[in-house]
Amino acid sequence: MPPLSPAATHAYLTRMATLAPAIALTPAAAARVAAIAARQNKPAILRLAVEGGGCSGFQYRFGFADAPEASDLVVETDGVRLVVDDMSLDLVRGASVDYVESLGGASFKVENPQAASGCGCGTSFSV
Repeated sequence: MPPLSPAATHAYLTRMATLAPAIALTPAAAARVAAIAARQNKPAILRLAVEGGGCSGFQYRFGFADAPEASDLVVETDGVRLVVDDMSLDLVRGASVDYVESLGGASFKVENPQAASGCGCGTSFSV
């Protein structure tokens, strides 16, 4: 197959960007949410919100939701839903929420392309 022209490459990348999810929940994070929700007898709905504060200006807040709000963005992975309100979505668009375990502990981690910098705790960021 011959290489794409610069215009065709741009068109392709633009189309892929519009097809990319606004935010993603990894299978590892979905499995952890499902396990916690089952233990607490709650629906498997994780809410991600961004609030002012933290050591870098903004901080991520996680919690369980009983149901999505009408204006929430909802993504689903393996039967688990991640909900994000519109204001928070502006600050996390293109991000993925993962669950990681290491010798230092286990936590939900947000890989956020909007973040210009973050702090060592992993819950605070700046844009």
